[in-house]
Amino acid sequence: MYRSIRSSEVERRWNGGASVLVRRAVAVITILGAGVAVMGAQTSSAAQSQTGAVAQQPGAAVQTPLNLQVPANEAMVSSSAAEGSDALVNEAKAEPGAPNFAAMMHAGGGQNSRRPRYGSSFRNADGSDKWMAYGGGGFGLPVGNTNNYLSIGYGFQVGGGRQFSRRFALPVEFDWDHFGFTQQNLNNQTTIYDTYLTDFDPSVGANALSGILGGGSHVWSFTIDPTYTFYAGHSWGAYAVGGVGFYHKTAAFTVPAPAVCGGGYGGYGGYGGYGYGYGGFYPCIASATFDKYTSNAPGFNGGAGITYKFSDYSRIQVYGELRYVFVVNSFKPGITIDNLNAITATTTNFYPANSMHTEYIPFKFGIRF
Repeated sequence: MYRSIRSSEVERRWNGGASVLVRRAVAVITILGAGVAVMGAQTSSAAQSQTGAVAQQPGAAVQTPLNLQVPANEAMVSSSAAEGSDALVNEAKAEPGAPNFAAMMHAGGGQNSRRPRYGSSFRNADGSDKWMAYGGGGFGLPVGNTNNYLSIGYGFQVGGGRQFSRRFALPVEFDWDHFGFTQQNLNNQTTIYDTYLTDFDPSVGANALSGILGGGSHVWSFTIDPTYTFYAGHSWGAYAVGGVGFYHKTAAFTVPAPAVCGGGYGGYGGYGGYGYGYGGFYPCIASATFDKYTSNAPGFNGGAGITYKFSDYSRIQVYGELRYVFVVNSFKPGITIDNLNAITATTTNFYPANSMHTEYIPFKFGIRF
């Protein structure tokens, strides 16, 4: 009996002890597994932090434990230099306010490429000069009713003023245009003047001016002429111009008249002339004003021109332009070929055409700078 009881007790104790050992072993294994998992997570975080720190120093060596868990959105790299490059890209993305030096170099000085500004006391913001000037000459063609009594002539212009940009300028201009009289106009005026002289100065004789009457007309003006350049290439340019201002018109009829000429070397007359010297003075025929008319009026002009410069670095341009000019003269009635019977001893206006509206087209060529 003693042996049986002893055996059962031992067996019971053995079974109970084994159960406790098993439970303790399971607990220890569980605790060890959790610890290993926690250490693995900490090691992975430390490795990533160390990789980021080293990435900021591309020259440093990188030693990290093997990480088999690669995120799906990251590419595998084979060197520390590649990891450093990715880190720099990520850092640039994380700081949107940082300057993009590559874009700045590509754009030529800034992330937003703009035309450089040159504003100063002599240049506008777009690089153009603040002041401009020009001068040239050419010929003028009467048109409209003016073509009936004036013929083609010549003229010149000078101007200058403020230039606000490459496109827009506001110069003040002086023009002088001279025209001849048409032959029909001279014939009509000869008839008018001869009629007056025959009726009121018989001592002159009939047809005293036949074949000798001459003269011409000219218009000078001061105008303000806004100019807009609508095309500006490397060499060629094109502009539109319009203006308004004051116009003075003069018509003068002349006749030959004796005069004293000479005074230079080799002149006619010698010592027996009208004076003394190497050439002396000699009698000659010159033109004397027989009758003269003037008219002041406002006027307008408009046209277009082209420019050409020989170098991109030159501010000098040659130009050619044509305009239409209209002068608003105030008409004053007078004697014409159709009302000769209206001539009296007190008649003063023998040329009312000078007070008619004036129209002509000047062609000018010159230099702008």
